[in-house]
Amino acid sequence: MQLTEIRIAGFGGQGVILSAIVLGKAASIFQGAFATMTQNFGPEARGGACSAQLVLSETPILYPYVTKPDILVVMSQEAYARFGSDLKDGGIMIVEQDMVRVSDLKPGIQIYSVPATRIAEDLGKRMVLNSVMVGFFTAVTHLLEPDAVRKAVADSVPPSFRDLNLKAFEKGLEFGTIALTAPPNPADVEQLVEYSPE
Repeated sequence: MQLTEIRIAGFGGQGVILSAIVLGKAASIFQGAFATMTQNFGPEARGGACSAQLVLSETPILYPYVTKPDILVVMSQEAYARFGSDLKDGGIMIVEQDMVRVSDLKPGIQIYSVPATRIAEDLGKRMVLNSVMVGFFTAVTHLLEPDAVRKAVADSVPPSFRDLNLKAFEKGLEFGTIALTAPPNPADVEQLVEYSPE
């Protein structure tokens, strides 16, 4: 993979930091690449603004901070308002379908939308929405090997929640695969797939 800058943003309690840890671990430990991660969050444990920045590369990373992300994952409207304009021209934006309303996008941005919270709730635990998002990310970006991310998910969550998180990852991966085959929106900026629980 070429050097790729990623920002994941939302609010505390959505698993933003864990999502970044999983993706960085997938790249560095299970795929033999390099990764750096930085994070920042508000004073609230839950509900406050929260973001994590990842840099992934096949070669050693000389500067560990994200300057202009190639990929932006936004899981709240506040995150979109704060970071949406930072995305690189031609970049990829992934949004939580039920939490983010997109407007005034620069042309050329590829946007994918997933109802990660709803999918997680249908699995019985809202807290696994980050694993759904990680699976969706894996499918639509083709940046990381699914098996590397799968191993990173299993390695990063408590054993009692491992099966549920892996199930959430697979649901997100499946949803992302479907999103890639959906006909493009007439505006050519948004890929939306309707979610129907089984």
